[in-house]
Amino acid sequence: MALLLNTRLSALCALLLLAVSTDAQGPVSSQLTSLSEVSSVASSVSSVLSSATASVSVSTLSSVASSAVPSSGSSASSSALSTVSSPVSESISASVSTLSSAVTSAVSSAATTTASSAPATETTLITLPISSYPFSSFPVPSASPIPGTFPSTSPKSPPPPGSELVPDFGPAWAKAHAQAQQRIASWTLEQKVNVTTGVGWMGGRCVGNIGAVADWPGLCLEDSPLGVRFTDFATAFPAGITVAATWNRTLLRQRGVAMGREFKGKGVHVALGPMMNMGRIAQGGRNWEGFGADPFLTGEAAYETVLGLQQGGVQACAKHYVNNDQEHKRDHESSEVDDRTEHEIYVHPFMRSVQAGVASVMCSYNQINASWACENERTLNQILKGEAGFQGYVMSDWGAHHSTLAAVAGLDMSMPGDISFGSGTSWWGANLTAFVENGTIAESRVNDMAERIIAAWYLLDQDNNYPNVSFNAFFPDDPATNEHVDVQDDHFKVVREIGAAGTVLLKNVGDALPLRKPRSIAIIGNDSGPSTRGPNGYPDRGGDDGTLAMGWGSGTANFPYLITPLEALQARARKDRASVASFLGNWDLAGAAAAAVDQDVALVFVNADSGEDYITVDGNEGDRKNLTLWGNADALVAAVAAVNRNTVVVVHAVGPAILEPWIENPNVTAVLWASLPGQESGNALVDVLYGAVSPSGRLPYTIARSPADYGAQLTTGGTPSDILLIEYAEGLNIDYRHFDSNNIEPRFEFGFGLSYTNFSYSDLQVRAVHHADRTSAALEAAWAKGEASPDVEGGSTAIWLHRPVFEVSFRVTNTGKVKGGEIPQLYLHFPPSAAEPPSVLRGFADVLLSPGESKTVTLALSRYDLSVWDAARQGWRKPEGKFALSVGASSRDFRLRGGVPV
Repeated sequence: MALLLNTRLSALCALLLLAVSTDAQGPVSSQLTSLSEVSSVASSVSSVLSSATASVSVSTLSSVASSAVPSSGSSASSSALSTVSSPVSESISASVSTLSSAVTSAVSSAATTTASSAPATETTLITLPISSYPFSSFPVPSASPIPGTFPSTSPKSPPPPGSELVPDFGPAWAKAHAQAQQRIASWTLEQKVNVTTGVGWMGGRCVGNIGAVADWPGLCLEDSPLGVRFTDFATAFPAGITVAATWNRTLLRQRGVAMGREFKGKGVHVALGPMMNMGRIAQGGRNWEGFGADPFLTGEAAYETVLGLQQGGVQACAKHYVNNDQEHKRDHESSEVDDRTEHEIYVHPFMRSVQAGVASVMCSYNQINASWACENERTLNQILKGEAGFQGYVMSDWGAHHSTLAAVAGLDMSMPGDISFGSGTSWWGANLTAFVENGTIAESRVNDMAERIIAAWYLLDQDNNYPNVSFNAFFPDDPATNEHVDVQDDHFKVVREIGAAGTVLLKNVGDALPLRKPRSIAIIGNDSGPSTRGPNGYPDRGGDDGTLAMGWGSGTANFPYLITPLEALQARARKDRASVASFLGNWDLAGAAAAAVDQDVALVFVNADSGEDYITVDGNEGDRKNLTLWGNADALVAAVAAVNRNTVVVVHAVGPAILEPWIENPNVTAVLWASLPGQESGNALVDVLYGAVSPSGRLPYTIARSPADYGAQLTTGGTPSDILLIEYAEGLNIDYRHFDSNNIEPRFEFGFGLSYTNFSYSDLQVRAVHHADRTSAALEAAWAKGEASPDVEGGSTAIWLHRPVFEVSFRVTNTGKVKGGEIPQLYLHFPPSAAEPPSVLRGFADVLLSPGESKTVTLALSRYDLSVWDAARQGWRKPEGKFALSVGASSRDFRLRGGVPV
C-alpha cells in the first residue's frame, strides 16, 4: 500500500506541486518556487521523510534528481520530490480489484472530520514511486465491421443523427496509427518528447501549442465548447446546457459541425470541447458548459457533438476527465467515488465520446480517490485506455500536470507545457528525456505518446491542406498575426434555431402565450437589454450586466454581435404597430411597476450567472453562492406582478434556480426558461413568444422547491493548503434520481416542458431484435445468464454490448391546434436486485407534428442499457429480475407502461 502523507508533508509538497491555472485561460497563475526556496522545502521534506517508512530514501531521490536533470536545477528538485512524495509499493500493473480495495481503504482512513463548520479533508496522496517502468502498448480492441449494424467509417462520414448504427472507427484509427508510426520512426527521443510537451504559456498564437518537429507542423489547441475563443469573425453559439435542453440530436450534430468548420477555418487543430462533466451540484460554476444532470442525456449530447466537430474537420477534446464537478478548490479537492458510480454516471459520457471516435481527452484538476486526475492509473490507463479502448491521447488541463511520472499513469500531452504559467520549466521536456535515459520511463512509452498525438492528426486528415493559424489568442489586435478570417458562414441560423428549440415553457396560464399582437408591451429588467460595456466589455464575460447569453470563464467566445430581447421585441412591435415601454433597472421597483401599469403584457427578464473560479462576480467565485436569481429578481417580478395581471417572466440561467417567491403568483401567467442562447438571443426568444416556434425544450435538470432538496451540495471552506474531501455519497442518485428515490416533489422535474399544443401517446410495443450474424453469440448467451462482460481491452465499448437488443415503438399524435414538437422520453425501471434508482433515462426522440398528425417513434435498448456495473467482477452484468419501462413527456409524466422480455 501507499505511504500515507501526514498533514505537514502534504503542505510542504503542495509548495512544489501546485500550479494553479485554468483550462487554457487568462490571468490567474502561480509562480514556481525559486531554487533557494525549493532547497529549503526539500530539506524540510527530507526531515519528514526520514522519520517515515518509505520505499525510496531521500539520498536515492537526490541521486535520481541529479542524474535525471543535469541542466535545470529547480525543475529537477521539483520533479524528484513530486514523483516520490508518497511512494507506492505495489506495481503499476496491480490487478483492478486489488487497486480498487487499496484506494478505498486509503480514502477511508484519510477522511478526517473536523469541527462542524469545517469540511472534511484528504490527507493521503497516492503517487508513483521512482522505479523502472517497462511499457507495452495497449492491445487494440479487435472487432470486425458488421454491415447494417457496425459499419466501418471515418470521422468525415458518421452515421446520421439518431441512427441505430454504431460507427466502427477501428480501421480509420488503425490507418492513422500506422501513418504516425512511420512518421516518428526516424525521430530522436528529444523530437518525440517535443510532440508531448507544450511550448509554454503564451509560447504560441493559441492557448495551447505543440511546436513543429521536423516536417510535422505541430498543433494549435484552442477553447471553447461554444465557439472559437479569443478571436473575431466567429460565431458565439448557444451554450451546452441550451442545446441539451433541445433534446434534439439533429441540432446537437448541426451545432457540432458548424463549430468544427469554424475551428478548422481559423487553423485550430484541437477544439477544447465538448465539456461533459455532470451537473451533480446545482450551483456548479461550469454546469452551463456541459449538458445537464443525467448521464444518458449528457452522453448522447457528447456523442453527437464529437461526431459533429470531427465531421467539421477539427479534433474534439472530451473534458474534464473526471469528477470535476465544482469550482471551489477544484485543484485542492479529492473526489471520493465508488467504482460503480464512476462507471455508470461520470465515465459514461466519456465512453460515448470514445465511441464517437474522439481524438483527445482532457484530464482534470482534482484528485480522484486521493490520486491526481492527470496521473491516475485507474481512470486513465485501466478505464479510459483499457476498458473503453480509447486510441487517442490524454492531455492535461492547463497546469493540472503534477509530475514527470504522470506519463506512466497514462498522460500523453502536457498543457500548456510549463509547470506554472511562464515559469520556463516543465515536468516533461528535458525532464522526460532524462527519465527515459536513466531507465525510469521506457522509451516505448514516449513512442506511444507521440504516436497517439500524431495519429489523431492523421485521423482528421489534418495532413492535407489544413489552414494555417490566422489569429493570435494573446494579442488579438496585433495586425501582424491576426488575419481577421471570417468563418461565420450562415451559422447564425442554427444559433437561432437552437435558441428557440432550447427554450422551455414552464408555465402558461390561460394560454397567455403565444402573444397575439398585444397593443402595448412593457419590457422590464436589466437582463432584457445591452450591457453598459457592450457584449464583450467584461473579459471572458466576467460580469452580469445586460442580457445573459453565456456564462463566464474559458468556456466563452467573443460575440460578433448580440441581439438583445429588447432589440428584437422592439423590431416585432414596430411590425405589429404596438407601443413599447421599457425599464431596464432592477432595483428601482417603483419605476419598474410604473412602466408595467396598464400594459397588455409585462415581460420581466431575470437571470442567474456563474462561471470559472478565476473570475469572481458579485462574490460568486465561479460556483454560485446560492440558487436565487440575481439582481433583486424576485422583488422585481413581485413588483411588476402586483400591478400587471399578465406578467410573463423570462429567465436566462446557467442552471436551476429557486422560483418559489413568485411562481404561484396568479398574475405571473407564463414563464419561459431560455438558458444561454448565444448571439441570436432576442430573435430566438421572439420566435417562441409570438408562436413562430411552438416551445419544445425540456429541462436537462430538476428545478427544486428548496436548495436542500438536492441530493448533493456544494462543498465549501478549507484553508489554502487543505485538500477537500468531496464524498459522492449519493452514488447513483444524481438529480431526478435522488428526488424519485426519496419521494421529494420538485417544482419542475427533469425532462419537463410545456407546448402550445397537446400530444397523446398510444400503441406501445416492445420487440426483440435478432441479428443475422452470430459473431458474439457466446458473449450474448453469457450475458443473458447474468454473467459479467469480459474485462478486456475495449470491453465497455464492444459492439455486442451496444447494438440494439430490443426496440420500443409507440405512436405520438398532435391533438392540438398548432404545429409543434414533442420530446418522448423512455425510462427504464430495473428489478430490485439491481439497486438502481426508480427511473433511469434510456432513450428520447424529437417529433415535429402538424395538428392531427401521428408518427411512430422507435427507440432502441442495448444490453449495455439493461446492465449495471459489477465492481467485483469488473464487467457489465444483467441483474436478476423483471424489467419495466415507461414512455412519457418527462421523468414524472408517464403515458405508456410496459415490460422488457429479458
